[in-house]
Amino acid sequence: MKLNSLILSLLLLVYQGGESFSQSASSNLFCGTRNTAFKGDERITYSVYYTVIGLYINAGTAVFSTRLEKLNNKPVYHVVGTGTTNPSYDWVYRVRDRYESYIDTATLQPLRFIRDVNEGGYKIKQQYEFNKTTNIASTTKGDHKVPACVQDVLSAIYYARNIDFSKAKPDEKIPFSLFLDYEVFNMYIRYLGRETIKTRYGTFRTIKFKPLLVKGTIFEGGENMTVWVTDDQNRIPVRIESPIVVGKVKVDMMSYANIRYPLHSLVSLR
Repeated sequence: MKLNSLILSLLLLVYQGGESFSQSASSNLFCGTRNTAFKGDERITYSVYYTVIGLYINAGTAVFSTRLEKLNNKPVYHVVGTGTTNPSYDWVYRVRDRYESYIDTATLQPLRFIRDVNEGGYKIKQQYEFNKTTNIASTTKGDHKVPACVQDVLSAIYYARNIDFSKAKPDEKIPFSLFLDYEVFNMYIRYLGRETIKTRYGTFRTIKFKPLLVKGTIFEGGENMTVWVTDDQNRIPVRIESPIVVGKVKVDMMSYANIRYPLHSLVSLR
């Protein structure tokens, strides 16, 4: 089971909600904003749990980090997301995944995306160069026309952490577009409201969502996944739960470093 590679696609959907937008206005949702949510040296670690019969097994770890760099003389956030199965789970399905995004600090738009995946011996290596003037994504499989405000799997996470949730209304859908595997996907998440939850790290005041999932080999599709993010200015995901084809997956935030604001949403430690 590709538990840790799932984390990256799961967390992509974590931050995608909040502000009250009409369908016409939503097309500009990802077209540029000022970063107020994260710092250039942030690091967040997650544990991935898997169950079939109600007993959760700690199967792996995912780490997300940011670093300020330059790409073609332009300041960027170099974001890295890694997924690794624990040694005790490697015999079941060994995963060593690495995703990278170079994000324009002025607009939070992706300029370069790198995917290096090794899952049970199945390997994928991809690199996209985004030209925001021509709206072209250049890849090893040719050039692809993309929407003006398209995001990659990592840049969407960090961009959407800056959305203003103060105008959110329960049951609203917020659409967005994503370029991955040489395709553009039109997605949305449904905002559900606020909730206080207890995770393996502690008790948090959170914002709750259900993202639309595309039916595939792991997920059944539809709105079965539930996501909780901190109800503070950091917008850090603290729990993700979803049924999968066989069993259920749960992802919990377990540690953080160099976040931009105090974690005011933390009610108490476990």
